[in-house]
Amino acid sequence: MTQAAQGSPSSGLWTGNGTANSGRPRALANWLFAIAGLILLMVVIGGITRLTESGLSITQWKPVTGAIPPLSQADWQAEFDAYRHSSQYVLMNRGMTLVAFKHIYFWEYLHRLIGRLVGVAFALPLVWFLVKRAVPKGYVVRLVVLFLLGGAQGGIGWLMVQSGLTDRVNVEPAMLAAHLGMALVLMAAVLWTACDLLDEARGAVRKARLTVAGGVALVLLFVQILLGAITAGLHAGQVANTWPLMNDHLVPDGIQWWGSLWRTITSDPFLVHFLHRWWAWAVALALVLLARRLNGADARGIASAILALVALQIMLGIATVITGVALPLAVCHQLVGAMLLGAAVIGAHRAGRAA
Repeated sequence: MTQAAQGSPSSGLWTGNGTANSGRPRALANWLFAIAGLILLMVVIGGITRLTESGLSITQWKPVTGAIPPLSQADWQAEFDAYRHSSQYVLMNRGMTLVAFKHIYFWEYLHRLIGRLVGVAFALPLVWFLVKRAVPKGYVVRLVVLFLLGGAQGGIGWLMVQSGLTDRVNVEPAMLAAHLGMALVLMAAVLWTACDLLDEARGAVRKARLTVAGGVALVLLFVQILLGAITAGLHAGQVANTWPLMNDHLVPDGIQWWGSLWRTITSDPFLVHFLHRWWAWAVALALVLLARRLNGADARGIASAILALVALQIMLGIATVITGVALPLAVCHQLVGAMLLGAAVIGAHRAGRAA
């Protein structure tokens, strides 16, 4: 390998201490894996926020000053008074006490706080790596785009909240799906970039490419997660608590087949529950096929993780349905779904490296 490939001053890898590269790609990869972990945590807290109907408890978007919670009784009363003007309070929670309000406020505040933490944990180390000229050539633009996607995610989150503040008791299911979808796209992109940087640290000549098997598995899984978000937004998990049949029917009565597909999916709880229930098997097959393509000692672990998470996710989905969407099971279902996406991204990267 030439000096330029290893990291000369002109390649942008020079750290200023006389050492080329100095393991910075690995440090960057570890940092991005930590960011992906924070995004995963945010997704889980977001799921709890949705399931406890807490997402509309904070009616204003204050990106900076909103990090400070109410500190006095007067502050709490002001937040509560603002919430009492929302349609959720008027239509669903009229008569709620301040103590009960503090409970739902906690989850939405924690969700937003973790979002801010993700932003800070991305921005400050990124600036440090750039100042130290430790970012390998070709990654600066990609990292900046990832940061901008994180900011866009915050904006989508606020638009989602706004969709539920007028004439509704919850947010628009389509906006909920967009918010979750953007978070998972960001997590997937962060993980793929981290895997690329690990390959860079190992001296790989070529970057991994997305294969057909990996692309199909990721697309099918992403659609399934979006269907799950819409299912949560419509409370569609509660329209049937039997499995494998839905209320004693394979195709339940009450499905609305009219209208555009997107409008129907985002408004008909029977249809979205039906699709989410059976699309899962196509996703499972695609993930099993992806896992079978992972060969070599360094890929067996991720292949086993994909297969184990697929089995666990199916069992959690069934248990969530038959328990009437019990909160602990529903939260675990969302957590394992996001973990499965992360494992599938890493698996697709490994498959692309081999290809």
